[in-house]
Amino acid sequence: MYPEYNQLDPDNPKCSEDSAYPAAPDSEYGWEKLFSERLYLAYARNYGMNVRIARFHNIFGPQGTWTGGREKAPAAICRKVAMAEDGGEIEIWGDGKQTRSFLYIDECIEAVRRLMESDFQGPVNVGSEEMVSINQLVDYVCEIAGKTLHKRHDLTKPQGVRGRNSDNRLIREKLGWEPSMPLKEGLRRTYAWIAEQVRQAEAASVQ
Repeated sequence: MYPEYNQLDPDNPKCSEDSAYPAAPDSEYGWEKLFSERLYLAYARNYGMNVRIARFHNIFGPQGTWTGGREKAPAAICRKVAMAEDGGEIEIWGDGKQTRSFLYIDECIEAVRRLMESDFQGPVNVGSEEMVSINQLVDYVCEIAGKTLHKRHDLTKPQGVRGRNSDNRLIREKLGWEPSMPLKEGLRRTYAWIAEQVRQAEAASVQ
């Protein structure tokens, strides 16, 4: 939902809440989010509806979608690593240099609780400021899995903007919240769950 022109530098994306306008999202998905926010704010202004608006940044964790094409990058990478033989390869969409930040689900729930119990309407970013490249994300998961995999980059696949990272200054100021779990710990928990799903699916396929 943030302007594409603010997300061209993978090392320094600008994603503060007030940077969403002038609007220029990189996809229809971003426009959908902006229109939804304006709809909620219109209801609040015209009808007194009590609303809270959170802008979520790549939430992940166990029990989430992990296959089928709708999963977030951490889940997709955990699945690919779990399915790969040690010494094999893993496909990465794009050059892997694009940067993102990812927030573990438990942290997200706490942020939402604080927002709902506050009198702050938002919009407010809910995410992590621990930014990594997709290549780094793959390295983290391989380390957790104890595997060495060759990266094969598919430049024909979509890779999104070059950089995106949550700017948490506003949520720290208004709600006193910031995530405390390192990305690697969230990935460790998520990989354990997804690896078990892969194991169960493979076992079922040979029955």
